[in-house]
Amino acid sequence: MEIDHASCLAAFLGRDRRFAGRFYAGVTSTGIYCRPGCPAPLPKPRNVLFFRCAAAAEEAGFRACRRCRPETAPGTPAWTGTSATVARALRQIEAGLFDDAPLGVLAGRLGVGERQLRRLFAEHLGASPLAVARTRRLHFARRLLDDTSLRMSDVALAAGYSSIRRFNEAMRAAFGAPPTRLRRSPTAELPASRIALGLPFRVPFDDTALFAFLARRSVPGVEEVSGGVYRRTTEIGDSAGIVEASVEPERGVLSLRLRGLGPGVALEAARRATRLFDLDADPVAIAAHLAADPLLAPLVTRHPGLRVPGAWDPFETAVRTILGQQVSVRAARTLAARLASRFGRTLPPQTAREGLTLLFPRAGDLADADLSSIGLPSRRAETIRILSREVALGRIDLGPAASLDEAEKRLTGVPGIGPWTAKLIALRSLGEPDAFPAGDLGLRKALCRGASLPSIAAVESRASTWRPWRAYALIHLWTDLANREDQ
Repeated sequence: MEIDHASCLAAFLGRDRRFAGRFYAGVTSTGIYCRPGCPAPLPKPRNVLFFRCAAAAEEAGFRACRRCRPETAPGTPAWTGTSATVARALRQIEAGLFDDAPLGVLAGRLGVGERQLRRLFAEHLGASPLAVARTRRLHFARRLLDDTSLRMSDVALAAGYSSIRRFNEAMRAAFGAPPTRLRRSPTAELPASRIALGLPFRVPFDDTALFAFLARRSVPGVEEVSGGVYRRTTEIGDSAGIVEASVEPERGVLSLRLRGLGPGVALEAARRATRLFDLDADPVAIAAHLAADPLLAPLVTRHPGLRVPGAWDPFETAVRTILGQQVSVRAARTLAARLASRFGRTLPPQTAREGLTLLFPRAGDLADADLSSIGLPSRRAETIRILSREVALGRIDLGPAASLDEAEKRLTGVPGIGPWTAKLIALRSLGEPDAFPAGDLGLRKALCRGASLPSIAAVESRASTWRPWRAYALIHLWTDLANREDQ
């Protein structure tokens, strides 16, 4: 949102918690910054400054309030009010690609100069790229202090600090106290074999529809959805284990639990969960935009807070999308289960649980695999082998460093991957809110109002007013179509 002082002041003085994460208030008389809804005594209006993000407040010299805990506010959606370059940069920072690399590397990935990148961040966020990355690490470390009993050395490692000394200095500068004093309960510091985190999101959140989407596509042995809990096996770096996720709407958090995974991968697991469950979405703003269309208005009302299902692992999602070409969801699920059983690896017995024993194959595992052995047509098998080789060699990037256009260009260069497949991969793997596979059969069925399906050109034209959130419109239409077909 644009920083309009009068509007922000009214929301802040009115303690309106709906604006948490949309802006931050720095109080010049105390040197503290807060989020809207802070229970502390209200300052005089002349002593309040407003910032677009927490990093901007910290870069201006303000420390986080210990009462309203601004670091627990949902993150500002990367695409809201920013240029495409800044949005891509934010995704790369969130993915940790800037943690160990100089600014020039980040700028080079984006195709701009360092000076230009600093100017764009100052214009759109009021903070430098370095400040945004630093704040991200600090806020995650504070969350670990609150939610786990990890030793301080493990918290520092998980948050990306190279030493305890640097960790202590950063926490003291940001929060005005050493990390030992910030921990809410004086429980003994123990190495946690199971880490639990609360990842905030903006309400409303339609977890029923999202979990139903994931359940229909869950791969036996790799994933399961039951009792309102999503579970899956995963390998992050050298650590393999199981993650569990459930939504706590009353707290406005996704509860993420890690089993068998070390603290060093906690930040990456949190990033993946944020992408999979689309936690950075601003559902109120998205709904207001889409509801202007008479076709979408009743769907938005029926499913408030509908999210775009993301990808835990972009490569896995790409392979499963290819498996789903020209077959039903059930058939694609069966093929994915065969693939995991034939070419995946098993979890250690002490980590596995009943029904979750397999790790989905890595790109290197499939680069030369005999995929016809699972009943896959030869052309589709070759498509997966070529994609696997390209990903393994780093020639196709399915992570946050990739732009939508570049990813689609490289994906469609793989024989057997057309525009529909490439856009669907971008929709889920890259977290692109405007990715839109206009040729999707389900989408065209949902838009059909006569005897014949609308053309791709007609679909593109119909969806032009849904920008920049066409992906959300697509999910609404898919959900409505699935509900009608189930009746």
